[in-house]
Amino acid sequence: MAFLVLVAGMAAVAVWWFSPRGTATGVDAAPASATATRRDFASSVLATGAVQPQIGAEVRVGARISGKVERLLANIGDTVAKGRVVAELEKADLEAVVAQRQAELNLAEAKLAAVESLLPREIEKVRLDLEENQATLTLAKKTLGRTLRLHARKVATDEDRDQAEERYAVAGSRVASTRKALELAETRYAEDLRQAKAEIERARSALKNAQVQLSYATITAPIQGVIASVSTEEGETVAAGMQAPTFVTIIDLQRLQVDAYVDEVDIGKVKVGQRAIFTVDAFPGTEFEGTVSAIYPKAVIQDNVVNYDVVVDIQTPYHGRLRPEMTTSVTIFLDRRQDVLAVPSKAVQREQGKTMVYVLERGRAKPREIKVGWRDGRWIEVVSGLDEGETVLVEPPQKESQKDQELP
Repeated sequence: MAFLVLVAGMAAVAVWWFSPRGTATGVDAAPASATATRRDFASSVLATGAVQPQIGAEVRVGARISGKVERLLANIGDTVAKGRVVAELEKADLEAVVAQRQAELNLAEAKLAAVESLLPREIEKVRLDLEENQATLTLAKKTLGRTLRLHARKVATDEDRDQAEERYAVAGSRVASTRKALELAETRYAEDLRQAKAEIERARSALKNAQVQLSYATITAPIQGVIASVSTEEGETVAAGMQAPTFVTIIDLQRLQVDAYVDEVDIGKVKVGQRAIFTVDAFPGTEFEGTVSAIYPKAVIQDNVVNYDVVVDIQTPYHGRLRPEMTTSVTIFLDRRQDVLAVPSKAVQREQGKTMVYVLERGRAKPREIKVGWRDGRWIEVVSGLDEGETVLVEPPQKESQKDQELP
């Protein structure tokens, strides 16, 4: 009898072990399902990036000439205005050169004044001599005419005629010589005047060059901003070669941007003018608004991953909060679509090159081919093949080999 009871108990355990088990209530769990409904889609691209100064907002200030640093008037963190003196080099030798060039200019101006004062007087004297000689020539001509008439009537002698002719020839030679002297004086005046003016221009140019060299000894801030780094000290001697030695680096913290690195798969969707938001680790609860302003044409390759630099102009006031090199998490909004028919992304499968869902009809799951569009997180748009209100399985029955397949 005990043996029969033991056999019956073992049979009951076997039946319980090999029989299908349901839930704790004894009812089979229903497969997860969802209803095709209308939703608003906001397609976006996620990227990481960093806060960077805009082009021209970070300047390395250096010296264009060699010399010893006499004064350094900048410390890290100082706020400087455009044009403020940040450093000075020794300038005694440069000031001496400026003084020398000024003296040369003064001498050239004095020479010009002399030319303009003396040579016109010489020209005037030669001109008066020419007028006197011309008058003498006129008189000699008249005298020669009378003498020739008298000689023809045998009143004047041959000697008188010869003397009159000689006086007339001498007067003509003097007029010609004086006229030539006048031409030479005028030419000399023009040439000396041109040379004197050219000498003044040369002296002025040399003075200006010396003054520019002197100005290089005073280093000023080309932009307003904050001193980010100091690369030299007072008393050091700097040598300007092919590249100017950097004294300080100035960053304008009012002109920052975000450089977001977008994957090559998504870069074709990004356009200038699209809205973007980003957060930084320093203020994780704050979203900063921005706008895509540029897309760099050249890729940035990091660890064999191709990204493109997308520049985002910051619209939200950020003074005192954002700093260069802060890491950012960027969301670029591509477009918005309203009243889109959508189902969970998990409900959509790829089977034999087709996009399929399993629709529940009278309690049975039937496969149906659909056409999909946008994705928005865990939802996907259904363009055709499904009606609003139809129920689909979130995890449709499929082969094990198909479970890991993803939508294109």
